[in-house]
Amino acid sequence: MTGNFTECLILAGDIGGTNTNLALVRHDGRRFEVLHSARFSTKAETSLVAPMGRFLEDLRERGLRAGIETCCISAAGPVKDGAIQLTNAPWGIVASELAERFGMRVHLINDFTAISYAAALIEADDVAQLAHIPHRDGSTPRPSEGIALVVGAGTGLGVGYMEKRADGSCVVYPSEGGHCTLPCYDDASYAFHRWMKGRIGCEPSAELGVSGQGIGNIFAFLCSGDFNPKSAAAYGPEYAGLEASPGPIAAGIMAEPELSRPASIAASRAEDPRCALAMEIFCNFYARVVSSLATAFYPSAGIYLAGGISSKNEAFLLEGRRFMNAFELNSEPHLRAFLSKVPVMIVRDYSISLIGAANAAVQLERRHG
Repeated sequence: MTGNFTECLILAGDIGGTNTNLALVRHDGRRFEVLHSARFSTKAETSLVAPMGRFLEDLRERGLRAGIETCCISAAGPVKDGAIQLTNAPWGIVASELAERFGMRVHLINDFTAISYAAALIEADDVAQLAHIPHRDGSTPRPSEGIALVVGAGTGLGVGYMEKRADGSCVVYPSEGGHCTLPCYDDASYAFHRWMKGRIGCEPSAELGVSGQGIGNIFAFLCSGDFNPKSAAAYGPEYAGLEASPGPIAAGIMAEPELSRPASIAASRAEDPRCALAMEIFCNFYARVVSSLATAFYPSAGIYLAGGISSKNEAFLLEGRRFMNAFELNSEPHLRAFLSKVPVMIVRDYSISLIGAANAAVQLERRHG
């Protein structure tokens, strides 16, 4: 991964609900290289101060501590007044506290912002990092400079966008696009919308259908009495005779904890028709959300599907042009023509947050001195 800036050492962090990952990253003016990294338990800590202190002491013992002047930490949660209150852990991060304690400049960014900064570094022809989704005509357009859209279906639905410039720099902007309206399109999707609205008491956002929890929500609906099995025939002849009641595999998945269900649903797609149908509906929602966002941002620099679900289900999304068949739909001819030429890529390596945080540090230092 490359970027054209001066050489420096960066302390990068990615703080999640389970793991706190820290790394020393060297930027030689062109490439980013992780020199040393460590993982800590987020739940075992009460703040970032202690694990960061231990990591820096480890670097000192290895002779790597000298020269670190900049730190960038990404975490799940909004950044407000130089602080992040973690959405999935009972503690927060304050930039000024870390800066004073460790004597370095500290930047805080949202975790999906870090993913966007990392995506900006990936070369278009790097097949280890990117999978280009062929359009319905078989073409795979290449990204150019301009606006790029980053959409990640994982535990939730992350959305960001960035401006990629010819000199290799980029500007990343946060977005709450994951909470846009859920795009219903047929009897089953409208019925799911009504079912979901009844559960939460308001209009469901896209995240409630396009995410890990979204897959679980769709599946729970398909196993409920509100689902009409006859509506499944619209998804293909293999669903025309869908049983009214869930089979043993589906029933077993519904007995699992909610957090484990999405992986089980995806893994059981070939054995259970309700699992298969849940993934079909999820893919339709996903493609239509991304398509709607594309018409808003006109991403000439491409669309990066950066969530863990995309990388783990790449073959499913590409099979039979499944994703593209829904993505290219639009009532306006000029938008159908536009969508057919937009580069759409799956980010294969989702563990790129640390490099993204390091790139953010370089970009922010360059812009703000």
